[in-house]
Amino acid sequence: MPEKAHVSSIDAIESFRAALLIYLSKTRPVLDDASGEVVRTREWLRNDRRLFWQDQLRRRTRDLEQAQQALFSAELANLRAPSSSEVFAVQRSKRALQQAEEKLKVIKRWTRDLDNRVEPLVKQLEQLRSLLSHDLPKAAVYLAQVIKTLDAYANVSASAGSDLHSSSGQESNLSDTKLAEPISTERPL
Repeated sequence: MPEKAHVSSIDAIESFRAALLIYLSKTRPVLDDASGEVVRTREWLRNDRRLFWQDQLRRRTRDLEQAQQALFSAELANLRAPSSSEVFAVQRSKRALQQAEEKLKVIKRWTRDLDNRVEPLVKQLEQLRSLLSHDLPKAAVYLAQVIKTLDAYANVSASAGSDLHSSSGQESNLSDTKLAEPISTERPL
C-alpha cells in the first residue's frame, strides 16, 4: 500500500538537493585521489623500488666479486699478506649485498601484502564511486523533478483556492488553509 509523503516545505527539498550536489562535487575528487594514490603506490613498489633494488643487487654482487678478486689476487701473490682494507672491502661488500637482498625481499612482500590488503578496499571504493557517479546524480535529477511537480501542485492549489474564493464571493480562508496544510504526494514503497 503506497504511503503518502507529507511535504510542508519545498525549500527543505531544494536545500537537501543543493547539499547533495555539493557533497557530490566534494567527494568525487577525494575518491579519485584515493584511487590514484593506490595506483601510484602499487606502481612505485612494482616498478620503481623493485627495479631499483634489483639494480642495486646486481651492482653490489659485482662489487663483491671485484673485492673478492682483489683479495684472492693478494693472497696468490705471496709477496704480501692481504691488507686489512682488502679484507674490510670484502666484508663491506658482503653486508651491502645482504642488505640489497633483504630490501628486495621486503619489496616483494610489500607488493604481495599491498594487493591482498588493498584489493577489498579498492572494490568498496569502486562501489562508492559508482554510487556517486550514477545513482546520486539520478537522485538529484529526481529531486529536481519532485520540486518542479510540488511547485506546480502548490501553484494549482493556490490558484484553485483563489478561484473558489473569488467565484463564491464570500470571505473565506480556504486558500490559506490549502497552502498551510501539508502537500501529500503518493510514492511507491
